[in-house]
Amino acid sequence: MEQVPLEEIAADATFRVRVPGDVAELAVSMGRLGQLDPVDLRPLPAASAEGPGKRWQVVAGFRRMEALRLLQREKVLARIHPMLAEDDAWALALAGPLFGEPWTVANLDAIAVRVRASLPWAEPVLAAARRRAAGRGGSGAPATPAPSRKPAAAAGRDPTALAHHLIIRAYELNQDLAAACEGWSAIPSAERKLVLAQLRYLARLLPMLEGETT
Repeated sequence: MEQVPLEEIAADATFRVRVPGDVAELAVSMGRLGQLDPVDLRPLPAASAEGPGKRWQVVAGFRRMEALRLLQREKVLARIHPMLAEDDAWALALAGPLFGEPWTVANLDAIAVRVRASLPWAEPVLAAARRRAAGRGGSGAPATPAPSRKPAAAAGRDPTALAHHLIIRAYELNQDLAAACEGWSAIPSAERKLVLAQLRYLARLLPMLEGETT
């Protein structure tokens, strides 16, 4: 995680999947509680026509960026992805509406083409998100803020909700591990051992999840 100057972030909207809309309520919340969730950035592609001094491209977190600008803040808490490929960047940008944030049916329909182009495996997830939105009467109502992150046990007993929760957490873990690989040697030895111990535990769980007996 880094505190990145807003002036270093390009206005590039490649990965923006919806217009930020009114962020006044979000800005009030961030003004009182601070920025609880980081935005996701990657290095600005060399081919970009952005002006000098621009180093970063926003992948996810456009509403938080707008709220910080409304608050006239100078920096944003960001998760930096030094080597995030285009397809992986789209997966990260679309993870919120598909797995977490309760979008409206209209907003989900608007990203359907991008999902089919970049994440064809996620089309069933898009359909499920659309059904959830329709069940909330969300055909045109404003989207509500994303729920706070909770432990897996708090996801409820609904198997589908639990699966979506695990997908989000696993994706976030993959991103964090990719970032950790870049600076693994800088992490203190004791902390590296703790990380590896947890990963070995996950590795032992995987065969059970795959239905294997070993």
